[in-house]
Amino acid sequence: MSQSPVNPTENFIIEAKELSKSVFNSHAKLHILSGINLKIQWGESLAIVGESGSGKSTLLGLLAGLDTPTTGHVDIQGQNITLLNEDKRAVIRSQLIGFVFQSFQLLPNLTALENVMLPLELRGDDEAEAVATSFLERVGLKERLKHTPQKLSGGEQQRVSLARAFVTCPAILFADEPTGNLDSRTGRQIIDLLFTLNQEQKTTLILVTHDKALANRCHRTIVLQEGQLV
Repeated sequence: MSQSPVNPTENFIIEAKELSKSVFNSHAKLHILSGINLKIQWGESLAIVGESGSGKSTLLGLLAGLDTPTTGHVDIQGQNITLLNEDKRAVIRSQLIGFVFQSFQLLPNLTALENVMLPLELRGDDEAEAVATSFLERVGLKERLKHTPQKLSGGEQQRVSLARAFVTCPAILFADEPTGNLDSRTGRQIIDLLFTLNQEQKTTLILVTHDKALANRCHRTIVLQEGQLV
């Protein structure tokens, strides 16, 4: 399996410049993020921490191109993705980005193997089944390939989610509270597995967490408070 190419002439894989995000409700304009400037290096692991409601998941969504800012822009590999429409941002996500979510986000009617094969099939990989199988074996689920999510424990579902995220060898992995729905013992196992796979693939890791142990494993931690970096 080939690894995502790294351009050694570029110091930063992601740059956010003067990002802000506001929404309107029936009463007022709500400012979720304001004046965010952030540079993330190739291969760096970055934790985004802060109290609930501080804008962590919103920032993650903007950096990943899942949402668009009210002002400012995000560059990925030097390309301003804020100027792109959703279809073009989706292409960039499929080529460069993997995701791990707190709620696992597995398709309930697909087996573990089929869930992990899906991103490979979407990009036309002829060896999707073999590659997906090897990743599931790598995360310790060799005997659970044919099980659907409802037949898997929370820890097993998150292992499937990790396999699905890494199976395309993404340049960037975004993780939103990846241990939030797991007990402490299972959470530690998932953390170890996450960083092992991350280091093997030299992936840039950006995660949102309340877990201090998880944040401490990262190269760098940034703190959001009321929508601003502190």
